[in-house]
Amino acid sequence: MPKNSKVVKRELDDDVTESVKDLLSNEDAADDAFKTSELIVDGQEEKDTDVEEGSEVEDERPAWNSKLQYILAQVGFSVGLGNVWRFPYLCQKNGGGAYLLPYLILLMVIGIPLFFLELSVGQRIRRGSIGVWNYISPKLGGIGFASCVVCYFVALYYNVIIGWSLFYFSQSFQQPLPWDQCPLVKNASHTFVEPECEQSSATTYYWYREALNISSSISESGGLNWKMTICLLAAWVMVCLAMIKGIQSSGKIIYFSSLFPYVVLICFLIRAFLLNGSIDGIRHMFTPKLEIMLEPKVWREAATQVFFALGLGFGGVIAFSSYNKRDNNCHFDAVLVSFINFFTSVLATLVVFAVLGFKANVINEKCITQNSETIMKFLKMGNISQDIIPHHINLSTVTAEDYHLVYDIIQKVKEEEFPALHLNSCKIEEELNKAVQGTGLAFIAFTEAMTHFPASPFWSVMFFLMLVNLGLGSMFGTIEGIVTPIVDTFKVRKEILTAAITTLLLSSLLTSAEMWLRNGMQSSFTFGGFSANEHKRTESNKNMGILYEFQKLF
Repeated sequence: MPKNSKVVKRELDDDVTESVKDLLSNEDAADDAFKTSELIVDGQEEKDTDVEEGSEVEDERPAWNSKLQYILAQVGFSVGLGNVWRFPYLCQKNGGGAYLLPYLILLMVIGIPLFFLELSVGQRIRRGSIGVWNYISPKLGGIGFASCVVCYFVALYYNVIIGWSLFYFSQSFQQPLPWDQCPLVKNASHTFVEPECEQSSATTYYWYREALNISSSISESGGLNWKMTICLLAAWVMVCLAMIKGIQSSGKIIYFSSLFPYVVLICFLIRAFLLNGSIDGIRHMFTPKLEIMLEPKVWREAATQVFFALGLGFGGVIAFSSYNKRDNNCHFDAVLVSFINFFTSVLATLVVFAVLGFKANVINEKCITQNSETIMKFLKMGNISQDIIPHHINLSTVTAEDYHLVYDIIQKVKEEEFPALHLNSCKIEEELNKAVQGTGLAFIAFTEAMTHFPASPFWSVMFFLMLVNLGLGSMFGTIEGIVTPIVDTFKVRKEILTAAITTLLLSSLLTSAEMWLRNGMQSSFTFGGFSANEHKRTESNKNMGILYEFQKLF
């Protein structure tokens, strides 16, 4: 080969070598760049994870001692007084057993998904309602503050009911119960029954005149009711001591406050089934009126009850779930708590209508006795002929069936004169159709029924202790819905904040709200026996209409 050809070959080899080196160096640079970018992404993820873990360590957020404690806390918050005295009323008002179908449908379509949503956001973000909405969008932070305000007003009223229950609980250790009989009035000449009580009933009179000591209208304050004020103070002290350290203190009380109502309800159910007439109440309750289901208001009231029964939108559900671990199975929790709430409502409905069926039979027997005596007087006076009364019927010991037979005969024979006789049909269905709810059910109808129970003080103590525990369970979630968001946002001490909130709520009640509730709201419940003050309460009823509607929800 020529010499110059070797030189050319050497140059070509050098060029190829340099090209290969360049390619290898470019490949190494690309690999380095790729590895660098991969490290940056991994490093960012690790940084985010470290930030989250670091924030958890920094916050030192408390956690539930066990899954059972958490479930009982959610059940105690969702299962409240509304399950005992509003759900049975809605069933009776909206078609009996048929009401359960729209309620169950709306529970699965609306209630459980929204309940799961609150559980999941609280558990994932691990903040109260203010922090959750700020995390979603800073522009939505006001929703969290609004939920705290709602919880404040709910707590303002809810603890009043606990105070009422504590008063009745303290008065239940007597035989006979103080609301068993009408009080006697003595003057210089003779002793007689209080006329106002005689026109209504002993339980109604005791509730309005002895317990609440209501004034004639909202414009008349009447001063503080010291008995109720002391009970209200005791209720707030109980809530404050239980919530002073958040879930670390309330979690220990939850085992009793959440489980004890079920023990009482089951005992009441067993006892009620042994009473005469309880089956009539159950039958009346679950006799479906399917035509009412076509009305839109039934579905609207069912949806309202679903929202308030589960405590949606208050912030308590988010606050409780924020103390969970992020890997907790909140799907299962949402379904479990929702159906426990539903079956509790059904259980309470069975108890209420079994007791009301017994009460209706007692009242019906008195009605038959009084009207039979009236018929016997008409027979003696000659207003009614003895010939129209069947020979096998003895009016002195008449049964319900025989009385209804005599009533129908007299109504047909004396068709024109019958209204002047003022005879009552005395049917159990008419008494059961008198729907009562709220305080009217718990402090009037139910207390009256318990006066006819054997060992009535024992059952009264159990019933009002159950109401106290139901109220406390809901109050724990309500106060937590205020305390947790504020502590997370402003980093204040939980003990100081809890004491300040309970003191503020108590002072607010003593200055204004307690007077309104005692003198105004309760005036909106009208019963026969207080007709003398009816014209004075008309204006008060109009002014307190909004508060009354709010009270019915609970």
